Amino acid sequence: MLRRGWLCIVALVLTALSAAQPVSPVIAPDIKIPPSKIDFPNWRMVGEYEWATEYNIGLPTAAPSGVRENDTIPVRIFIPVERRGPIPIVVISHYWGAVDLRAEVSLAQELASRNIASAVVTLPYHLQRTPAGVRSGALAIQPDPVALRATTYQAVQDLRRTIDFLSTRSEFDSGKIGIAGTSLGAIVSALTYAVEPRVKNVAFILGGIELANILWSSSRVVVQRDELRAKGFTEEKLQTELASVEPANFLPRDEPGNSFVVVGKFDTVIPKSSSDALIAKMPGIQILSIDTGHYGGIFVQRRLLRETAAFFDAKFTGRTYAPPTRIYAPTIRIGLGVDVPSGFEIGAGLDIWAFDKPRRNLATLFISPRGPRIWLHRQIGSGFSIGLNASEKRVGIGLLWSTVL
Repeated sequence: MLRRGWLCIVALVLTALSAAQPVSPVIAPDIKIPPSKIDFPNWRMVGEYEWATEYNIGLPTAAPSGVRENDTIPVRIFIPVERRGPIPIVVISHYWGAVDLRAEVSLAQELASRNIASAVVTLPYHLQRTPAGVRSGALAIQPDPVALRATTYQAVQDLRRTIDFLSTRSEFDSGKIGIAGTSLGAIVSALTYAVEPRVKNVAFILGGIELANILWSSSRVVVQRDELRAKGFTEEKLQTELASVEPANFLPRDEPGNSFVVVGKFDTVIPKSSSDALIAKMPGIQILSIDTGHYGGIFVQRRLLRETAAFFDAKFTGRTYAPPTRIYAPTIRIGLGVDVPSGFEIGAGLDIWAFDKPRRNLATLFISPRGPRIWLHRQIGSGFSIGLNASEKRVGIGLLWSTVL
């Protein structure tokens, strides 16, 4: 009886200890290992448009997180109405925190006009994959390397499982599969391209690699970075922790494909060093640079999507693609200025002239509650610039801090 009592006590202690320990997500030892083969469910037609027929399917994730909503992959597939035989297809993924897929559907429409199908994939912890009461994307980038590795791994395996499904359909040419992503979607696309040999063509819209550098430098993850620092992480330590899902460690791949990237010259969300690192790892990449930050591309979104579709069209048909030398996109600044004698002012500005090619010496039309004025300023780093502030009534010398949309 005494022995049985001790066994019960030990069992209770072990149960309490196991309950107290957080359960870590399962991490694959090698991201290059493809998802397991499964029997796929049927898709269903959900809409007919002038430009395409839409089918939806929910695929089981290849890397379960244990969160019910997150473990089904919603995929929207668009087949052009003018489809002729098996056609190419592009798998599209979205930016961090997406609350809708309008931009991705717009890209699908551009592709359909060129007889290219598309599959729009919802990334982990976004939209329908978000648990109740949580903002879309809030769980996708956490200040925890274990969670970051798990979510990144799941996202890549989800894209690969989607490609597995598409390869079973006679509507598509399984030898002509591309992927495209914006921001977070571009990062996931870079890693997927690195480990998935079936993908021959890839487009990155405002993307980069070197995850630790992004987390340590991006203006978009200040809260997460502060929490990581509070836990004792440095950029170097984080780089080690994320090595198993770092695209730079798998690029360039043995069989290079065709690639295209859109870069914002003033991007602070995906730092220039990260986009430069991506470019350096992609032999022969086609580059389109625009005079905006991470968000200003919205003003020329249709043109960017058209160029992305043109890239895929050219590569799928064996033609040469060359990006335009320039797409005019307005450089819009949100800033805080201080000058003598006017004092402080907050407003928005539009760069109307650059006096040199590096765009360090600028003329900016600045609108504030005090009215319009012209800043003639020289950038000195970290968003700061010095110069003259001229209004209708006076000219002052001042300091301007600004960030480019």
